[in-house]
Amino acid sequence: MDNYWFYAIILAVVIIATLSFYAAKLLRQLTKQKKLQQQVELIRQQGLASHDHKVLASVHIITRAMKEEQCDFSEGCWRLSVLLASLKMSSELDLQFPAIFKLYNEIKHLSILDGRKKLAKTQRMKQDYQRMTLEAQLHSEIVQELDLLQQYTVERMSILKA
Repeated sequence: MDNYWFYAIILAVVIIATLSFYAAKLLRQLTKQKKLQQQVELIRQQGLASHDHKVLASVHIITRAMKEEQCDFSEGCWRLSVLLASLKMSSELDLQFPAIFKLYNEIKHLSILDGRKKLAKTQRMKQDYQRMTLEAQLHSEIVQELDLLQQYTVERMSILKA
């Protein structure tokens, strides 16, 4: 009977040692996996930051061109809205810059490029009038937002570089 307990204790020690070894191995794997996930997330964040930095640089150029009247408001708001919507690390910019997005949303259905060329002259003039009317209505709001947007892009680009 004493041998029975002796073997049972040895078996228990072997089982506990095996389970301890297995648990340690799983903990090492988990640690490796967490470290790998952190590296992948860091690389992903760097990619998003790089993308956003490039987009914001374009936004900054377009904003400056609009302020210097080298780019009309319709085209500028169209480009800005598309670019701002593509940012990965910013959201709700349509709420921060409502006039820019409003002009875009009001004109995005109008014909451009080849589609515009195919329109009858009266239809083109109608669309031009609609575009110019909207630009005039939103002009002062857009001018104010351009200053804010330029400030926003400078701040975001400096944060993304850091």
